[in-house]
Amino acid sequence: MVDTYDYDMVVIGSGPSGRRAAVQAAKLGRSVLIIEKNTRVGGVCVHTGTIPSKTLRETVLNLTGWREQAFYGRAYRACKDITIADLNSRLRKTLDYEVDMLDHHFARNGIAVAHGTARFVDPHHITITMDNSVARTVSGDRIIIAVGTRPHRPANVPFDGKVVLDSDEMTSLARLPRSLTVIGGGVIGIEYATIFSALDVQVSVVEAHDSILDFVDRGIIADFMHQLCDRGMRFRLGTRLDSITVTDGKPLAILADGGHIRSDILLYTGGRSGATDQLGLDTCGLQADSRGRLQVDPKTFQTGVAHIYATGDVIGFPSLASTSLEQGRIAACHAFGQPVPPAPEFFPYGIYSVPEISTVGMTEEQAKEKSIPYECGIARFRETSRGHIAGMHSGMLKLVISLENHKLLGVHIVGESATELIHIGQAVLNFGGKFDYFIDATFNYPTLAEAYKIAALDAWNRIPRLSGNMDPPSPVAT
Repeated sequence: MVDTYDYDMVVIGSGPSGRRAAVQAAKLGRSVLIIEKNTRVGGVCVHTGTIPSKTLRETVLNLTGWREQAFYGRAYRACKDITIADLNSRLRKTLDYEVDMLDHHFARNGIAVAHGTARFVDPHHITITMDNSVARTVSGDRIIIAVGTRPHRPANVPFDGKVVLDSDEMTSLARLPRSLTVIGGGVIGIEYATIFSALDVQVSVVEAHDSILDFVDRGIIADFMHQLCDRGMRFRLGTRLDSITVTDGKPLAILADGGHIRSDILLYTGGRSGATDQLGLDTCGLQADSRGRLQVDPKTFQTGVAHIYATGDVIGFPSLASTSLEQGRIAACHAFGQPVPPAPEFFPYGIYSVPEISTVGMTEEQAKEKSIPYECGIARFRETSRGHIAGMHSGMLKLVISLENHKLLGVHIVGESATELIHIGQAVLNFGGKFDYFIDATFNYPTLAEAYKIAALDAWNRIPRLSGNMDPPSPVAT
């Protein structure tokens, strides 16, 4: 007897990986249901994470006139009195557009959407409980868990949603603070710290490690830190948080070294946990780790139960919207027997701080650890005509190059448009290109992309003549 199910695929969660999986399955002619616990689709990415924080960043840069301050001075403001209402206005418009677009995509592809909390009854059946406590049960031949994550909230941190907040609460502030303490020097903490610093908020960052953003090339971080300290941000590195108290409506961070930091608002960023606790995983044969994450086959995204897949942030690193989208597509294709080419070896990592950071491939530190002979080429944005036109006094691009075969090993950028520029380096890495590609290539003039040519020529000047048939490329005048 052949089992029949209500849907060919049930997707739990409508974030990047869930929606991409659903659309891919629908385009393969399969019936698909998306279960979304919130009243609007989009998941954390649209409502509290990626889109809101990046919208906030862009709004701050526009209203403050940040990009023009190099010409007109730090006192320059495009908008003199910036309020929380100014920030929220653009945010609401952006979120409404994102939700409308997703609703349109789902309708156009014939994807059904059910709003409610999903819980497994058995490996193929899921109960959906709606806000009015009405429940119904659906079944799926294939199931994808794409529930995302929520901020990790330790019991000893007095979160109140007003002055002690997690990252999901930062886009719903009642007022702009004059001072902010950020606990944690990871991606989320640094993004919010620098965004609020651009608003002239006094920002202090507390990080237990001796450095921030440990996975980023140290040369890029040195330049980044110099820019942040130059505009008045304070860092307490190598210092652990002992406790947090709230007195007179203001949080006080008490540090393990005896230091105290008082501010209007405190943001605690201690990582994120998979939102799997309400799924009833035990009924379908799965078990999450201590942070709520699921283990999968990295090539197919299958869990230990063959017909159940997991994608996106719920499976852990790299927890990027870009990679989550591809994970959803690959999982849906594999679920229905469609061939999927292997994922590219290199993918970019973007940090939407002020200034931006983006990185792809091997860092200089990783080349040293692997004992790979290498050389670096560096270009400053102020060396490009576009950078000079835009008044850029900072920003740099760094190439890491193999001395053995001249192949590009990594690209690391800090500064304006870093998350856009990185894709040039990503393409060269993925086709195994050499650094002389940048010397021979013709770039639009004037553009920041010319920094690739400048960095490549900088490396050429220091690369020794190699034995055998390997000779450095002929230099090109700039």
